[in-house]
Amino acid sequence: MAITAGKPIICNAAISWEAGQPLVIEKVEVAPPQAMEVRVRIKYTSLCHTDLYFWEAKGQTPLFPRIFGHEASGIVESVGEGVTELKEGDHVLPVFTGECKECTHCKSEESNMCDLLRINTDRSVMLSDGKSRFTARGIPIHHFLGTSTFSQYTVVHVGCLAKLDPSAPLENVCVLSCGISTGLGATLNVAKPKKGSSVAIFGLGAVGLGAAEGARIAGASRIIGVDLNPSRFEEARKFGVNEFLNPKDHDKPIQEVIAEITNGGVDRSVECTGNVNAMISAFECVHDGWGVAVLVGVPNKDAVFMTKPINVLNERTLKGTFFGNYKPRTDLPSVVDMYMRKELEVEKFITHRFGFSDINKAFDLMVKGEGLRCVINMDE
Repeated sequence: MAITAGKPIICNAAISWEAGQPLVIEKVEVAPPQAMEVRVRIKYTSLCHTDLYFWEAKGQTPLFPRIFGHEASGIVESVGEGVTELKEGDHVLPVFTGECKECTHCKSEESNMCDLLRINTDRSVMLSDGKSRFTARGIPIHHFLGTSTFSQYTVVHVGCLAKLDPSAPLENVCVLSCGISTGLGATLNVAKPKKGSSVAIFGLGAVGLGAAEGARIAGASRIIGVDLNPSRFEEARKFGVNEFLNPKDHDKPIQEVIAEITNGGVDRSVECTGNVNAMISAFECVHDGWGVAVLVGVPNKDAVFMTKPINVLNERTLKGTFFGNYKPRTDLPSVVDMYMRKELEVEKFITHRFGFSDINKAFDLMVKGEGLRCVINMDE
C-alpha cells in the first residue's frame, strides 16, 4: 500500500483564480479519497475546448478558484472505502461523465447517461460529503467535471475512471477520455455508416476529426468535411476526409450543395459545431429513405431549430449522442484496444506537447485556434 495512503498529499496544481487570467501553478493539498473515491496521480493531461469555455467564464455558473482539466491519464495512488474494481498502480483514464452501474441508464444497453454521475458542470465538490478535496492558500478549491486533472494528484469518483491496459502509452491515450472518443463514437456507435457509404462531417475541430476517423475506420468511401475555416482542410486529409465544402463559397444552403454532389444526399452526417444552422444543414443533407444525421455539438441551452416535418416523414433519421454513446468504464477500454491494434490512429490528433510549467502556452494556442490537442506532461 502506498505510504501516502490515508494522508494528504502536497503537490503542484494549476489553479484558475479568476476568469480569463493565466493559471497559477502552486502548492495544493489533496485530501485522501473518501468512500467510492480514488486518488490518482495524473501523468498527462490535454486541453479541451470545455476547459477554455469555463476558464473564460462562458459556462453556466462561473466558479473560482477552480482546478480545470478533464482529458487525462494517470495511475491510481490509493483508493477509498468500498472501491473494489481498482487498486494502487492501475492505469486509468478519468472521465467527465460516469457509470455507476446501478441506475436504470447504466443497466440499459441503449444509454450511457448515468443518473448519478452524468456530466454536471455546476457541481464543484465531491458527491460523498459535498466538500472539495483541494486546499490552497488555506481555502477550498472548486473541482471541475469531477476530474480536475490540472493537478499532479486528484480525487475522482470510482465511477468516472476507466481502467486501462497497462501497456497502453499514457502520453497518447490521455486524449481518448473526451472529445476524440465523442466524435469517434458518434460515427461508429450512432451513425453506423456502411462500408462504401458517404458521410458529411460538419466542423473539423478535434471532435469532428474524431468523427471522420470513425468514418474512415468504418470504410466510408466519401467523407465530406464542412467547415468555415479552409485552413483546417489540409489537416483533415490525414483523417480520411477526401472532399471539402466551405459554406461561405456557395450562394445556396450547403445542404442543397451536398444533395447535388451526392445524387440526393449523403448516407450519414455528423454535426460537431453546436451551431443551430449547421444542425439544420446536417439533417437536411442526408438522403431520404435511409439517411441518418447525428448531432454532437452542444448548442446554447435556449437554442431552437426548425425543419419541415416532411423531412422526417421521408424517412430521414435525426439522432443525438452524448460522449459517443460510450459507457466510460465498460466501453473506453475497447477504444484504447482499437488504438493498440493500430486501427485508431491517435498520434495524429496530438499537435503539441508541453511540460506542466508551460500550461498557459497551451491555453494561448487554443485561444488562437491553433493545433488539435496539446498534451501536457505533469512531471515537467
